[in-house]
Amino acid sequence: MSESWEEKKHLITRNLQETLGEDKLVQFLKEGRDVRIYWGTATTGKPHVAYFVPMSKIADFLKAGCEVTILFADLHAYLDNMKAPWALLELRVKYYEAAIKAMLQSIDVPLDKLKFVKGTDYQLSKEYTLDVYRLTSMVTQHDAKKAGAEVVKQVEYPLLSGLLYPGLQALDEEYLKVDAQFGGVDQRKIFTLAEKYLPQLGYAKRIHLMNPMVPGLAGGKMSSSEEDSKIDLLDTPATVKKKLKRAFCEPGNIQDNGLLSFVKHVLFSLFPDGEGFLVTRKPDFGGDTTYATYEELEVAFAKEEVHPGDLKEAVERYINRLLDPIRKTFESPELKKLSEEAYPVPGKAKNASKAPQAEMEDGPHRLDMRVGRVVEVKKHPDADTLYVESIDVGEPTPRTIVSGLANFVPLEEMQNRLVVVLCNLKAAKMRGVESRGMVLCTSNADHTDVEPLCVPATSQPGDRVTVEGFSGQPDEQLNPKKKVWERLQTDLKTNAAGEATWQDNVLTTPAGRVTSRLTCATIK
Repeated sequence: MSESWEEKKHLITRNLQETLGEDKLVQFLKEGRDVRIYWGTATTGKPHVAYFVPMSKIADFLKAGCEVTILFADLHAYLDNMKAPWALLELRVKYYEAAIKAMLQSIDVPLDKLKFVKGTDYQLSKEYTLDVYRLTSMVTQHDAKKAGAEVVKQVEYPLLSGLLYPGLQALDEEYLKVDAQFGGVDQRKIFTLAEKYLPQLGYAKRIHLMNPMVPGLAGGKMSSSEEDSKIDLLDTPATVKKKLKRAFCEPGNIQDNGLLSFVKHVLFSLFPDGEGFLVTRKPDFGGDTTYATYEELEVAFAKEEVHPGDLKEAVERYINRLLDPIRKTFESPELKKLSEEAYPVPGKAKNASKAPQAEMEDGPHRLDMRVGRVVEVKKHPDADTLYVESIDVGEPTPRTIVSGLANFVPLEEMQNRLVVVLCNLKAAKMRGVESRGMVLCTSNADHTDVEPLCVPATSQPGDRVTVEGFSGQPDEQLNPKKKVWERLQTDLKTNAAGEATWQDNVLTTPAGRVTSRLTCATIK
């Protein structure tokens, strides 16, 4: 028996946070049209369990008879501050396609009803490119930056590529020939930009379907770049248990609870009718209980009838049920090799496979920042504004480093000073003296006040300076042609408390945090 338009509308819109153009959706359904919907994903970091949220909605769309296109937005991944290096775009697309197909198969979604498209298959065409130029003649810098505020990486001096990103996503609706675009509510500003500007190009205004943002395990948005906030599709059962054990799950708190959100938006939408959500407990603690609806589970958790530990154990069991077939799929030698090539580990890549530095993930872990002690300092013989310093960074012999600090820090204050040194820049001659590193400093806007970063007095030369939340081996040498330092440096700042940060994540040493007396300043 075919479903009514009301039943189809319910499937399409259930669990969504917002729908723009709902009247048009109803019109299409009443006409008996199969609504054409696309969902796009930028091929950047590895897909994680939060991807089951859009996957469960794709299952709903297919049940409602919709035609669904999945876009692997490889060009978008590059434009967003090169989160996916150009050399890795093709490999990332292949990984995403294999991962998403495995996810859909694990929830019994038939792949024959889906269409998979790669962005660069049409986004480099003459027609599309011309429309990009037409769009740039209409969209202001302010509107482009505002549209991408919650999606595109935000920096003080944005690259043009990031400003193009929202417009390209809007054009995808026309070139994919769809009626609606589906995405997270964080993309709402891009959707409203599309609704404003596509009609000015002579194209139809589309329907926009928006999922709520599911909190990560540690609270806040679940992100590929924050290891503790997400569970990778290939995490082992032991790793899943470990991450869930650390997950934020306050007794009775139903507002900021990533576990409950996952149960609501994924598990209950995928359960066969009547299965419910099973929480297993010892008889002394209430015994096993099956909750027929999410609302029943939420009420019980709010009343603290369900303990956080019992909820975590139940979610762990269901997550492993979802991930088991994906893990088995990726046991094949071909997919293991693809995973290693698409996401090379920086340390292993340079020592084992000799992968180009351009193919590594961008992130502050690539910077070899160390605590150094200035053991000798003198004026540069040929430049009054420069110091020539001999700095102990934990190596057999001190490094010679040239710094433009002579007009800002008295020579006697530099002697024996603890500083932060960037050690993996390519050596460069400065007025005839080779400099093998950079002393990192804070500077006010007009560069009239400059001072080296400060580290705790108990720090030792050679101590690594890292960014909280990021791990990995630094590059042996930053490739100057790839502008790695220039890209990462734009997000190095001090916050209102005087702490050195990268994208609001604090720089630390084993002895404590890196600071400066200059607040809200840039680090160079």
